[in-house]
Amino acid sequence: MINSFHLRHGALQRVDRLDADVMLFSNPDAAERDLLHSHFKVDEHALASALDPDEVSRIEFHPDNLFLIWKRPENYSGAGSLAFEVSSCGLLFSPARLLVIAPDDSPLNGVGTHQPLNTPLDVLLDLLFNNIHHYLGHLKVIKLVARELQQKFNAAMDNQHLIQMFNLSESLIYYLNALHSNGAVLTRLRNHAEKEHFGAEAIGRIDDLIIENNQCYKQAEIYSTVFSGLIDARGNLMNNSMNNLLRKLTLINVVFLPLNLIASIGGMSEFSMMTAGTPWWIAYPLFLMAMMGGAVAMVFGLRRLAK
Repeated sequence: MINSFHLRHGALQRVDRLDADVMLFSNPDAAERDLLHSHFKVDEHALASALDPDEVSRIEFHPDNLFLIWKRPENYSGAGSLAFEVSSCGLLFSPARLLVIAPDDSPLNGVGTHQPLNTPLDVLLDLLFNNIHHYLGHLKVIKLVARELQQKFNAAMDNQHLIQMFNLSESLIYYLNALHSNGAVLTRLRNHAEKEHFGAEAIGRIDDLIIENNQCYKQAEIYSTVFSGLIDARGNLMNNSMNNLLRKLTLINVVFLPLNLIASIGGMSEFSMMTAGTPWWIAYPLFLMAMMGGAVAMVFGLRRLAK
């Protein structure tokens, strides 16, 4: 699907043209891919990289444009396994046009709400700014979800809550990788902007993006470290609770085993019939001695097997 926008009065206005200032190709079909190849000179490798969720962020410098692979957080639905995913999008920037290639139409959501958009460079920087703040918003949600899981875990000690905490920890690892690679892209973009003599305002905004991205990375790193410690602590706590439960069950067995033994010996009608000609005060002590002998033999046999 193609969405075209023209920059007018500091905002994006939708138009039906193929030479618009900003164009969004969301999950392009075969015809739209051919258009990207023929009209905008986007090669197959760049297009596949833009739609690959596992692609690493990078920036490529060409004589007439820049091509960026940018890692962005996917919208969180709050259902399922509490996993926060990241995906990729491609940004083909030239002074006269910005092409956005993504698997959905969300990259331009919220663009233009912070400042007026007068050039494609303004759209590019505002898009990157929104993505970084999207990461920050997700980190806040992760913190709130972790607190809720902690309360549920303390109340129920359920494996499901521990698995959900593992999923959140895994999501933070993906966020750290994405933010780290995005930081490298921003650093190279900053060097290119200074080399190509971008305006002071644009360079200042790129510096702000680098600072925001570094802060977001540090925050995600802290959360990841805390989560790792919490998961280990929760696992040890669950093991300790299980050990306490087994200890209580063992004490119950120790209490009732002698009673069961006495009841079993007293209820041996067949043994009483077999020893009818022998006084009970002789037959039953002999039976107990035979049981103790069998127990001793079993202990020695198990010890030899264990060696």
